[in-house]
Amino acid sequence: MTPDALAEFCLSLPQATLTFPFGEETSVFKTSGNGKIFALAALDAEPLTVSLKCDPEESRALREEFPQITPGYHLNKKHWITIVLDGHVDDDLVEQLLRESHALVRPKVPRAPR
Repeated sequence: MTPDALAEFCLSLPQATLTFPFGEETSVFKTSGNGKIFALAALDAEPLTVSLKCDPEESRALREEFPQITPGYHLNKKHWITIVLDGHVDDDLVEQLLRESHALVRPKVPRAPR
């Protein structure tokens, strides 16, 4: 996955916004409804990595299967993972994990009154 493809995919998710609260080198993808972060990436870094929110059980299984997936760098190690995007983790899996991360933080839609 290229830096442009990563940014494009993140921004294609509902209510996704790109911010730079930690400086120009770190792209922070949030949901506009509540401002919660679902992904962080240094798009100019080599190798390219992305950190995202993940269910703790799924996180453990992914880390056991892929050496490129580690506990979140400078983040809560229980709820965040960092993925090295060097081609060893399939792009489809990365996109699925980004969708799941987004779903974990996106604003909940209130139910219609009965």
